[in-house]
Amino acid sequence: MIETLFNSLSSPMVLAFVLGVFATIIRSDLKLPEGMYLGLTVYLLFAIGIKGGVKLTHTPFVDFYKSGIIAILMCLAIPIYAYHILKRLAGFDSINSAAMAAHFGSVSVVTFSQTLVHMETNNIPYEGFVSALLAIMEVPGIMMALYLAKRNQPGEQETLNSQQEILKELLTGKGFVLLIGGLLIGLASGDKGYEQVSPFFDAPFKGILCLFLLEVGLVTGRRLGDLKKVGLRLVLAAIFIPILNASIGIWLASFIGLNVGTATIFGVLCASASYIAAPAAVRIAIPEANPGYYLTAALAVAFPFNVTLGIPLYYYFATLLCQ
Repeated sequence: MIETLFNSLSSPMVLAFVLGVFATIIRSDLKLPEGMYLGLTVYLLFAIGIKGGVKLTHTPFVDFYKSGIIAILMCLAIPIYAYHILKRLAGFDSINSAAMAAHFGSVSVVTFSQTLVHMETNNIPYEGFVSALLAIMEVPGIMMALYLAKRNQPGEQETLNSQQEILKELLTGKGFVLLIGGLLIGLASGDKGYEQVSPFFDAPFKGILCLFLLEVGLVTGRRLGDLKKVGLRLVLAAIFIPILNASIGIWLASFIGLNVGTATIFGVLCASASYIAAPAAVRIAIPEANPGYYLTAALAVAFPFNVTLGIPLYYYFATLLCQ
């Protein structure tokens, strides 16, 4: 585990993230050109989708459906118990507990990308359908958490319209469209079609991820001050919930016979917290929720923990359970 941890912490992607945080702390004027962040996001989402679709062509449905079922079950269960942990144990009110639960119930594409790089760098095999699991797990958890926030509020028709608006935005948003569209393109074109674009989506992927994590580090650094305001209870909850999610996810993965690499990736998907899709949905559905809570939990605590210590920790869990 120590070697895996060292490899994770010394990877260029993680170090780029650390550089971004450090640059913010010393108040450097470092920043990426305007619009570049969006371009990097589009590239990563589309690349993950296409490569996942191509790998999915080699995966029989019988090898995938069990994973799909536990993925749906987990992204529905996580916001429910995360909500109760945040409300009953951490002491947050219903609205903010639901808002944070929505973030923990969805997934982080960047954490997923870093995990794939970690697997490939260490020559750890994994199943090709993991990108499909990423797409499956993005939306349901957010909807479940928003239901928890709205169920005790007056105005049934207003709640229904709000949920329909959120669902429409999630399903037509760039993240979902690029992932699903990329998967379908990869499925339709297969290996022969992918050969035509592989020079663009293979070799540059890690470099693009480096730049993206540099920008995420800059954003995270700007939110570090919020840690003083939210207190220790949020920090502990934002570390405990990912570890709990990963542990349950890896146990389920081992139960259905997934290999170590795939179980690790599924554990990471369960542990990761969304900071792209979920904040947009929460902003629409529960504007009264405090962004200082849910953004700090997802971006300033859960994300750094997962990409530095979490990935090697979850891999270690998987080696113990998936033998």
